[in-house]
Amino acid sequence: MRTRLAIRLHALLERYFPERRIFLRSDTDTRFIRLKPGSQLLAFTGISLVISWTIIATAILLMDSIGSGNFREQAKRDQRIYEERLNTLSSERDMRAQEAREAQERFNAVLAQVSIMQSELLASETRRREMEKGIDVIQATLRRTMKERDAARDQVTQFTEATDGQASPQMAAADSGQAQTLDFVAAALADTAAERDQVIADAKDAIQLAEDMAYEMRLLQDQNEQIFSRLEDAMTISVEPLDKMFRKAGLNTNSLLNTVRKGYSGQGGPLTPLSISTSGGAPSADAERANAILNQLDRLNLYRLAAQRAPFDTPVKGSFRFTSGFGMRWGRMHNGTDFAGAHGMPIYSTADGVVTHAGWSSGYGRLVKIQHDFGIETRYAHNSKLFVKKGQRVSRGQKIAAMGNTGRSTGTHLHYEVRVGGKPINPMIYIKAARDVF
Repeated sequence: MRTRLAIRLHALLERYFPERRIFLRSDTDTRFIRLKPGSQLLAFTGISLVISWTIIATAILLMDSIGSGNFREQAKRDQRIYEERLNTLSSERDMRAQEAREAQERFNAVLAQVSIMQSELLASETRRREMEKGIDVIQATLRRTMKERDAARDQVTQFTEATDGQASPQMAAADSGQAQTLDFVAAALADTAAERDQVIADAKDAIQLAEDMAYEMRLLQDQNEQIFSRLEDAMTISVEPLDKMFRKAGLNTNSLLNTVRKGYSGQGGPLTPLSISTSGGAPSADAERANAILNQLDRLNLYRLAAQRAPFDTPVKGSFRFTSGFGMRWGRMHNGTDFAGAHGMPIYSTADGVVTHAGWSSGYGRLVKIQHDFGIETRYAHNSKLFVKKGQRVSRGQKIAAMGNTGRSTGTHLHYEVRVGGKPINPMIYIKAARDVF
């Protein structure tokens, strides 16, 4: 059975691959090489595989080239959209900052006006109390004088009745003196009554002035409420996205702000908490709200400083594409994100910091390490050139290297790492967090 199968297989091969001989002739001898059907089949199969592999590889390269072009166009469109959004957000942020400054100026002016009105109100209240005391004294004096007048009249009546109308010249003189005394007392009473009426009128005017000032105070309180509400809303809109950005980046916001506050002595002026005298009592509600807003402004300022000192930026600015992300790759942990671009493309520092390494590092090739605040370190690997030295202080956006293919690399790209406390963190957390805010 096997023989028959072999015969049939050999006949089939003979049909498509008949035996051939290649003659090799020399001056003295003639030789030949016999190509059996099986040998021809193996050669044909090998050549077919090589041709097929060449066609498939060429197609893959063409598709990859076409896809790269599409990726570049998409990256350019995304970059334009991102820049437009960034410009819009920057304009809105500037507008909010301007509104906050104007509101702060209005608030300071209102506080000064309120302070003046409070002083006037206290002075008016003091005058009113003095007038009330004066009125009480005048009323007591008036009652006493009226009693004395009535008593003098009673005495005159009794004396007249006792003499039965026979008045001597001395009595007449006494009556005349008493009449003069009564006239003097009556005039004094009239003056006292006029002063009393004037004091009462002044008191009414003071009360009316106090009511008017109380109404103005209510209007000012309503204006303060509107100003405080707008300022609080503006602070919420400004601070919450920054707080969310830092939390997404895996940073403890309280520790971060304390670190920035220790190294920053620029607090003062409008950010100084209000210290309004309360005569030993608790601060007013407006003072507490104003201090809360100033604390939020201080927090916003500290966040601004922290954002400048943390790597919330992309290391490349030109046309690029992401080729490999953070995570497991080929059975190993890939501790960064790869940005593929043109050879020699500039690479920029993503935050302020100090260069701790600038040179060759085994698989990284030409490597730059930058130490930032808050225990954050960034690494830029596979560079073709380095533009910084160890110990050099760099700023965000400063060119530090050029993209290359050094070290353990399969093509021109940047390997970018972010480490917090020595632990690798996905760099896209920082990049995406910054895109959501800026």
